Amino acid sequence: MRALRLLEWKTEPALVEIQRPTAGPGEVVIRVGGAGACRSDLTVMRDYDSDRRPWRLPFTLGHETAGWVAEIGEGVRSFEVDQPVVVYAPWGCGRCPSCSLGLETYCQHKDRTAAPGGGAGLGRDGGMAEFMRVPDAERHLVALPAGLEPRRAAPLADAGLTAYHAVARSWDKLRPGSVAVVIGVGGLGHLAIQILKATTATTVVAVDLEATAVELATRVGADHALPGGPRVAELVRDLAGPRGAEVVLDFVGSQDSLDLARSLVGPLSDLTIVGLARGTVPVGFPTIDYEVSVQTSYWGSSRELVEVVDLAARGLIDVETCEYSLEDAAQAYVDLAQGRVRGRAVVIPGTRS
Repeated sequence: MRALRLLEWKTEPALVEIQRPTAGPGEVVIRVGGAGACRSDLTVMRDYDSDRRPWRLPFTLGHETAGWVAEIGEGVRSFEVDQPVVVYAPWGCGRCPSCSLGLETYCQHKDRTAAPGGGAGLGRDGGMAEFMRVPDAERHLVALPAGLEPRRAAPLADAGLTAYHAVARSWDKLRPGSVAVVIGVGGLGHLAIQILKATTATTVVAVDLEATAVELATRVGADHALPGGPRVAELVRDLAGPRGAEVVLDFVGSQDSLDLARSLVGPLSDLTIVGLARGTVPVGFPTIDYEVSVQTSYWGSSRELVEVVDLAARGLIDVETCEYSLEDAAQAYVDLAQGRVRGRAVVIPGTRS
């Protein structure tokens, strides 16, 4: 079968032929229906070197994957052949306290000196292939309801889950009359807008430098969508009032975006950093307002993925996608790096055995 694999650090991935996986005890093999391309993959491909090797090479990329069960291993009872599923991609030990809560992103048996996370497409073979082996069907698969196609569901496994987890951390502050600001209306930000509208009564203000992203924010339900620029902080503060925004979600994470975020929060508010652009926020008196919580947010739990799938199945969230064939999967990452992807890039493999 064909698979897009990272063969060496600081190189572009290559489409190669590898052996089709088989299902052992407790495992399943899925026929991939869609695999999302994520900006964090660019970090894995281009930023790690011989001094910082998080995982062994080679491995198949793709940590946002959905498809159909193609083969079932001994002992698997909850899934059937041809059943549509989405993969929960953080793969931990399954036994530690974090894993027992479905938070395999923070498995306590993982090497904490290595890169965060690990799992499908992150050190182990992911979904940028025609078929993918899932090592624990009960922990790492979520059934898709009728009508939710794998090609549409794949981005829920990270873009949807990460946005949902970031919003959920601040639900207690998103009451009627509150204001939430979403900075960056890309693959995650456009879903965060929909999740805020579906799960809270807050007023949603979206900010992005690109006109197409501002238009997307309006289309997916933002109450106000503003172009970035010198006056954007003033415009947001006019909407939020003297108290400032209760929640600011930064899906960019650059120094410029975090400086903007810091200027928008008021007392007792949350500033949540989701984007990986390496900006920083000074915390302390008098650099930030009183009792502001500054927090990072990373991926989410398996339970939260079930909840995200439910929102999508009921039509409350929908992913804007750009689709690529498996032959063009490497180009998807080029387009992503150059800002040419609107929403989420999804690779649709063929079904060759």
